[in-house]
Amino acid sequence: MSLGTTQAKEQGISRLRTVAIQGEPGSNSHMMALEMLGDVEVVPCSISAEVIAALVDGRVDGAVLPIENSLHGSVHEHYDLMLANPVRIDSEGQLRIRHNLMVVPGVKLDEIRTVYSHPVALAQCRKYLATMTHARAVPFYDTAGSVKHVMAEGLRDVAGVAPALAAEIYGAEILVPGIEDHEDNYTRFHLLRRASDPKPGSLPAPNKLSVAFAVEHQPGTLVAALQGLAAAGVNLMKIESRPVPGRPWEYIFYVDFRFDDESTADAALAALKPVCSMVKELGRYAAA
Repeated sequence: MSLGTTQAKEQGISRLRTVAIQGEPGSNSHMMALEMLGDVEVVPCSISAEVIAALVDGRVDGAVLPIENSLHGSVHEHYDLMLANPVRIDSEGQLRIRHNLMVVPGVKLDEIRTVYSHPVALAQCRKYLATMTHARAVPFYDTAGSVKHVMAEGLRDVAGVAPALAAEIYGAEILVPGIEDHEDNYTRFHLLRRASDPKPGSLPAPNKLSVAFAVEHQPGTLVAALQGLAAAGVNLMKIESRPVPGRPWEYIFYVDFRFDDESTADAALAALKPVCSMVKELGRYAAA
C-alpha cells in the first residue's frame, strides 16, 4: 500500500520490521498496520494478551491494536493491557471501517444460508443482514477468519463479512461491498512499542497524551484531578473508567488530552500527582 509506506516515512516508523496484531491476516488491524507502517511483517495472534506478550518478550518490534470505534465504543481490554505492561503508545491511526459480504467465487446471493463474522461486525451490518431473509447471521471469532474458513472449506452456502483485504488474501469474491449500517464508521488504533525502546527522533511532534490515574476513594478527589488538568491548560478529549480488580467500586481513570507544547503536558502530569495514588503516562504522540 503506497499510502501506508508514505505515512510510515513521514512518521519515521518504517524501521519496524515485525508487528503483532490480534486476528487473522486480512483483518482491519492488518489493514491499519499496512497503513501505518507500509511494508512490514504482520504476526497474527489469537488474543490481544498474546499481542502484548509478543511485544514485551521481544518477538516483534511493535503492535497495532484498536482502542476505540466510533460506533461501538472503547476496547476496554486494551486499556487494561496498556496499564499492566511496560509498553507505550508511539503513534495513532484512524481507519474507515467497511464491511463486505464475501463468498466463494461464483456463489449467488440467494444461495447463502449462513453469514459468519465477528459479533461487532454483524451488529454493525444489522440492517442489510435483516434483508437476507433466507440466511442467518452466526458469530465467528474474527472477520477475516470467517472468510478464511469459507474459502478453506469451499462453503458455497456460507458468506463471510470482512474487510476487502481478506478477499485479496484468501481469493474470495466480494459479492456485496459496504454493507455497514453507517458510513461514518471509524476505528482508532495505537501503534505500541516497548517502554524501554528509544523513541524514534523523526516522529511528528506530539500533541496528544494518554494517561492512566487512580484517586483515593473519597469525596472530591476526581474533581481535584480534573481541575488540575484544566488549570494546566490542556484540552480534555476523552475520559474512561475501568474497575480496579479486587477493589469493588474503585476505578482507574484513562484520559486523553491535547496540548500545545511539552511543558504544558508536563505541567498537567505534575498537577495529577499530588491528588492521585497512581499516575502512568501511556504515551505522547501526534493525534490522528
